[in-house]
Amino acid sequence: MNRPSFISAFAGEIDVFLDYRKATGICIDQDILYLKKLDVFLEANKIPLVGFDAEVSASWRSRRGGESDHGHYMRINFTKRFFEFLFVKGHKVTLLRDVRPPKSNFVPHIYTDDEIDRYFQAVDAYDFPGNPKNKIQLPVLFRLLYSCGLRVTETLMIRIKDVDLEKGIIRLRVTKGSKERYAVLSGSMHALLKEYADKTFYLLGEDDFIFSNRKGSALRCDWLEEVHSRLLCMAGIPSASAAGSTKRLHDWRHTHAVGAFKQMVERGHDMYVALPILSAYLGHVSIMATERYLRLVVNLYPYLQKKFDATLEDVFGKEVHYED
Repeated sequence: MNRPSFISAFAGEIDVFLDYRKATGICIDQDILYLKKLDVFLEANKIPLVGFDAEVSASWRSRRGGESDHGHYMRINFTKRFFEFLFVKGHKVTLLRDVRPPKSNFVPHIYTDDEIDRYFQAVDAYDFPGNPKNKIQLPVLFRLLYSCGLRVTETLMIRIKDVDLEKGIIRLRVTKGSKERYAVLSGSMHALLKEYADKTFYLLGEDDFIFSNRKGSALRCDWLEEVHSRLLCMAGIPSASAAGSTKRLHDWRHTHAVGAFKQMVERGHDMYVALPILSAYLGHVSIMATERYLRLVVNLYPYLQKKFDATLEDVFGKEVHYED
């Protein structure tokens, strides 16, 4: 998305904020969309840079006529970050109170074993355009998303200094909710990353991204989603699920989590033990954010339900909403 010209008294700071977000590898398309709405509101009300007080904050936070629950949540969620940014810089602004996220019935796509095989065959066969490094780095990146269940943004922020090649551990510094954590690689993923490091790491400094474009900057999320769509087409996997939702790169994280739970259940692990372990590994705020994957396991693999059905109902109840 092309960045528009901002016209309010906050225009300069909005551009600085967007530059900062973009420099960290974050796709800023939605930031631009909602900050432009904020910019129009601030200009229409002639709010000076020092004038975002409690009254103006309450006005901006109030729900607009015809605005959906989701639209309201997104507008406030994306603009409250900007005011937190201003506050840290020393500006006297009133921070926005959170808006409760709307409940969602969204169910992520969990890739089947056959889809996984076809997808990575397409990854290995695809002649990635542009940067010659893509032919080497993208097969590693996509496998890292699946094998470790990482979020796309936190994967793109991995630097050389975050990778312990000897132990097969990656330190994740830039994460959702700023919850720094570690990803432990499987044997095959560890071997693949070491092979990739032998080919590329000697060209990089400690602070360089392990996945980058020609200029050394982090790859963009929106560009990776475009590549992902092409790979789905090559693999003969429909880009939309039966429910109509788009199959996203983020669904590899969901697939990893469901697969991890399935493996634990099949091996007879105690779910009281498994839940906090997987929750910490995935970087979830609470165990309840991880529990939804148990429901997905039961829905996808009904034969496992007998192993823990009664316990699940006693502990968690029946209603779960799928979102990450």
